[in-house]
Parts: sequence; structure tokens; C-alpha cells
Amino acid sequence: MRKLILKMSLSIDGFVGGPNGEMGWIFDSYDSEATDWSVKTLTDAGVHIMGSRTYHDMKAYWPTSTEPFAASMNQIPKVVFSKRGAAVKDSAAQTTTALADATRAKTAQGWLPSGTVSAHADTWANAKIASGNLVADIGRLRQLPGGYILAHGGASFARSLVERDLIDEYRLLVHPVVLGQGLPLFGAAGMQALRLVSSTTFPGGAVANIYERA
Repeated sequence: MRKLILKMSLSIDGFVGGPNGEMGWIFDSYDSEATDWSVKTLTDAGVHIMGSRTYHDMKAYWPTSTEPFAASMNQIPKVVFSKRGAAVKDSAAQTTTALADATRAKTAQGWLPSGTVSAHADTWANAKIASGNLVADIGRLRQLPGGYILAHGGASFARSLVERDLIDEYRLLVHPVVLGQGLPLFGAAGMQALRLVSSTTFPGGAVANIYERA
């Protein structure tokens, strides 16, 4: 049975985005070693799962990206969790503040879209939709062959996984910034005992902590 891994960037006070989902603060400490760590986590996954807002942001961004993350983001199959069912892919959903903020930060660092659409961009259009019971849908994904299930977010989708105690392993990239307020990862989740598997400090100041169930 394959496990479910949650990979998220967060501030030292536990927020994954600012009050309106702002994400630009992540990139001040995202150096090449942190990038390599993240790329490996992406590449080893068998399927990427996400909420609908994250899906629309990623679908709008990754197919023309030149970043090291792009190949894995475009090639690996996706499952989108949305109560709207298949209609979520056809809706005129707006991309979020998180995407706009992250794009500004990445552009400042020289990560400009190439204008060329990835040969694997159809994985976004062909993403499977899960619109039933979250626990049951995750259970079915666990039974399929292949690499681990990798959850990306956004914040509300990640919290729904945390609150239902569905996560087998947390891969948290903690950035050296205090936001004071924003979108929490853990919210109203009850106590969960975890075991620290590894902790890696990168030159830019970010720390990658991997936890699993105690």
C-alpha cells in the first residue's frame, strides 16, 4: 500500500501563505540545494493530488515553465479533489493571489516562462477528478501501484488531510520568516504524535524537516 506524503513550504510560525495566500516570501530562502531537495520529492511521486484552486494555479503556470520543477510537475499524473466533480476543469475559475505573488517573485529571480508548452501538458487537461468521500478516495489511491501519493495543497485541502489524519509523512520546508498571520497548515487539527526522520539545513536558511507517524 502506498503512502500519502504532504509537501509544503511554511513559515516558522506555521503559515503556508499570507492572509490572502501570498507566497512571495518563500523564494527569498529557496536556494539551489533546497530546490534539488524539492525536485527529488516531486520526481519520486507516483501521483500528485491537490485541491481545485491549486489545480487551476498550477495548470496556468507549469506547462510553460523553465524551472527545474517543471518536468516532474508536468509529467506525473494528477488527481484533483473537488465537490464540483468534472465541472471543475471547465469552470472559468480565476487563478489566485498565491499564483500572482509567486510569479512576481520568480520573475524577479529570472524564472521566466519559455512560451513553449510542455509535451506533457495534457496531464493537466486529463487530470482525474475525485469528488466523493475524501477518506474513501484516498483509500482507493493507496491501493493502486506506483510511487507514493504527493499532496501539494492549497491550504484548505492540506488541512482537510491533516484533520482526518490521512498523512503518513510530512515533508515541510520551513523558511526563516515570521508572517504573524495567514493561512495555517494545522488549523484545528487535534494532537498527532510524529517522529522526526531527518532535518536538513540549506545555505539560504530554509530547513527541510521530514516527519512520519510516531
